[in-house]
Amino acid sequence: MGLKWESCLLTHDWISRLSLIALALLALQHSVVAQPTSNLPAWLETHVGEGDGQIAAVVLQRARALYLRKVSEGRVRNPCYFAMDATRPANLSNGRLGRRFYIICEAERYFRAVASGHGSGRILKGLADFSNGRQCAKNFGNAQDSLLTAGGAYVTAETKTSFKGYYRTSTGKDAVLMRSFVQFDGEGETASARVRAIGGHAAHVLRATCRRKRPDSPYAGNDGYVPVGKLVDYAAGRSNGCTSWSVSDAEQIVPMMNRPATLYIYPESADIDAVGRVAGAGRSLSHAGLYWNASCLKQIGAPKFWSAVSLEPIIARYEKARPAPAPQPLPICEEP
Repeated sequence: MGLKWESCLLTHDWISRLSLIALALLALQHSVVAQPTSNLPAWLETHVGEGDGQIAAVVLQRARALYLRKVSEGRVRNPCYFAMDATRPANLSNGRLGRRFYIICEAERYFRAVASGHGSGRILKGLADFSNGRQCAKNFGNAQDSLLTAGGAYVTAETKTSFKGYYRTSTGKDAVLMRSFVQFDGEGETASARVRAIGGHAAHVLRATCRRKRPDSPYAGNDGYVPVGKLVDYAAGRSNGCTSWSVSDAEQIVPMMNRPATLYIYPESADIDAVGRVAGAGRSLSHAGLYWNASCLKQIGAPKFWSAVSLEPIIARYEKARPAPAPQPLPICEEP
């Protein structure tokens, strides 16, 4: 990374403070919605566009406006802010991951686009299908247990690092999986983020298959056992509604979010409803002043937002009729 994060915080702290004050003053001069790209710094405007590695104008305008607002409120002092365009594809036709999560540090003139996952959604047989494919997201929502991405404003909160288990490396040695999770706090339609356990983390998980006796391990339970399983990397897949990054990208992003930072995720429900109406009628989005990634819109037809008010009763009815089985302890591992 070109940005030396720790040294930036120490050596350039006074520059960052002045930059934050200047940006806050700008926030008072320009409206949140109507801020044109001409007000962007010239170096940042070169990254605006709809190609891979670029950020759509509306996404940047809203992400920047959120950052400026939170700075002016005194809620945020982080020199960087973040954005995600969940209308873009997660996977490109050439086999590469689509870059749709953005790191922007204006004081350092730093911009980077990386891959990130979107919420998988669910299929509730006989009741509702709000699932998403791997490449493009059609369904969005803020209902608890929906596993959907909710667009809007977030501020990062605490980071928790937890033990997930042991896995066998390619060299045959046991390794520990520790994964950090950055909690997001939302507002408005994203206000349920903490209740939904929505945040950011690396896109890997341990699929525990058994438990092994390791009383010497600092992570062993009261019975002296630890979970053992297979390490699964799903950077090219979907999440449970959280923002997930590749392991290497998470190593950069998570420490940057230790200071409260803003994250804006596009689209919001109003965008989804408007695009759904226009696309459903076969009309041009650009003529209507709307934005959605063209390749994904062609694939999904029209997006849909599932509100918590409408979806949570359906989920509750489904889960009441199909109660989850009581959790069972993992079997003992056969191999040493």
